[in-house]
Amino acid sequence: MAAEQHTILLGGVGGDAHSVGLTILRQALTRRYRVLYIGPQSDPEDFFHFASISNVVMISCMDGHAEKYLREFPEFMQRYPSRTVKWYLGGNPALGEAIGSERHFMEMGFDRVFCRFVDVNAIFDCLVRDLHGTTAATDPLGLWEKNRRIRSSGTTPSDHRLEEKELHQRRREVLESWRTGAGARDLDANAEFLSRQPSFAEVQARQKIEQGPLLQPRSGVALVDDQIKLFQAFKGGGADTLSYQVDSLTRNNNYIAAEEGIRESSTAGGSSINGFPVVNHGVEALRRTSTAVGLPIQTRHSTRAPELLAEISYAGGVTAYEGGAICYNVPYYKDYSLADSIRAWQYVDRLTGLYAERYGIVLDREFFGTLTAALVPPSIAIASGIIESLLAASQGVRCVSVGYAEQGHRIQDAAAIRTIRTLVPEILARLGYPSVQVNAIFHQYMAAFPADADKAKELIRQSATTAALAGATRMLTKTAVEAYRIPSMLDNLEALGLTRQGISEASKLSLDAVAVAEEEAIIRREVECILEGVFACGHGSLAAGVVNAFDRGILDIPFAPSIHCRGEVMTARDQTGAVRFLDPGQLPIDSELKAFHRDRMSDRCHAEGLTMGKDSHMLVERDVLQIARGEYDRWPLGGT
Repeated sequence: MAAEQHTILLGGVGGDAHSVGLTILRQALTRRYRVLYIGPQSDPEDFFHFASISNVVMISCMDGHAEKYLREFPEFMQRYPSRTVKWYLGGNPALGEAIGSERHFMEMGFDRVFCRFVDVNAIFDCLVRDLHGTTAATDPLGLWEKNRRIRSSGTTPSDHRLEEKELHQRRREVLESWRTGAGARDLDANAEFLSRQPSFAEVQARQKIEQGPLLQPRSGVALVDDQIKLFQAFKGGGADTLSYQVDSLTRNNNYIAAEEGIRESSTAGGSSINGFPVVNHGVEALRRTSTAVGLPIQTRHSTRAPELLAEISYAGGVTAYEGGAICYNVPYYKDYSLADSIRAWQYVDRLTGLYAERYGIVLDREFFGTLTAALVPPSIAIASGIIESLLAASQGVRCVSVGYAEQGHRIQDAAAIRTIRTLVPEILARLGYPSVQVNAIFHQYMAAFPADADKAKELIRQSATTAALAGATRMLTKTAVEAYRIPSMLDNLEALGLTRQGISEASKLSLDAVAVAEEEAIIRREVECILEGVFACGHGSLAAGVVNAFDRGILDIPFAPSIHCRGEVMTARDQTGAVRFLDPGQLPIDSELKAFHRDRMSDRCHAEGLTMGKDSHMLVERDVLQIARGEYDRWPLGGT
């Protein structure tokens, strides 16, 4: 039978939600085989449930702990015997040099093991050899359709603004969910303290484009005094605003383990966890931090349960809170329903709005436009930011910050920031929210950094130049050591200095105004098309529209791990380095836009001797790995 009829079962094990490699492989395999995709973070036994209807089972592990996750694999091989199935293991299954790991995993029962990166064509070569002369697997009883996890978003979320009575009922439950919640109970006391703290909204409102963007380094350590020292150092190094990154234990609401991490850090004299466990420290510790620093502070996290963290953050003097129902869901979690995340973030936004209505305290709500960080087109990032801004404004939020991550084409990146500055307030006003403050946030390149120090430093400098030329309100900074370690205080201070240099350089340069306008027009059209599709999906309800749009692919985020995202959109760079749609999936962009992207990608394929469609996966693979491998001459890649 034809090779196209063979079936590949594909997914990942472990806690790592990164699914870029899996998505590239999935798209490439789909062109030749029937692919059953169960996504990352899958239970190992899930693969055995569908092995009988597969010819090859491919398991990926990205965090180096495959032996831990697959300890029961030999037992499953005995329980679900199948002599015809080939088992592949890949990704980054073992830590370190992985010496002897390949043999170890093969002794467990795998037929092929790839302990380090292998390109898609090498996988195809293995499949051709392994499937030669074999009969394609069938599914006569419809096992896949009957038993695969069904996408379920629960009850449809409502657009209504939470009544204060409903908010306070939920507040009691939220504040009682962990012992430190009691410290945030008194809204009047919280507001009195908040009113005396530097305001994110006010600092951003005062920022002039010609001054360059406000600078915001990232940090997060276990102990309060150490976090204060970091903040004070960054303030001395030129930071305009500050943020702490919440640790992964807190992000997963594992406060007991976070407590142990604090104790271990105190004993060790250094941080043993990867962020600031603010829920465990509580309101008083956070107020001490806010008072000691004297700059606006933001909470950055990615938890799927943001309510308690928001309560403690605001009560502790934090005047900006990041995250939303899309940006802190679809790029991070395999199975977190959009309906549930919308309801959780409605609570945060209503709490934020209540501080403004009752006390006149305007708090900033930022949306993480970086999404999966890998080749994200500006229109998808901006459309999701607009949707989350509308959801927030409907709950009373008066200041929003829409984020965008640098892609590496200066004209396109500048056009994206300018689109945020003009289109977001325009749409908010059009839909009944004319007085909401809008800020455009620029993230220095957020995908894998180059390991070469000189290239990394150039990227930081040139990124800052792009942000200044684009007119960003604020910029999140990166460091030159991103590729191989958690940045230290000195690394961050060096990065702030490099960023200041880049902003200074911008005063000597200018952008091609015509090229920026052309790119901005493309982005605006794409955003408007996507938004129209989302509203149509909701039949008047934005919240319902979001759920339905993701289900239909009208909203889609490239490389996302979520099963509630169709994952059909594929992106790559055109010959100039700009990110384009290689396959727009079900996105509702018009035929002229589709032709534009198709022509740009066809030109690149022709230039590189590739066949459009057949070899498209090679473009994606190259582009995803290009910067990390250092396979480029200079930054930005184009548009200068």
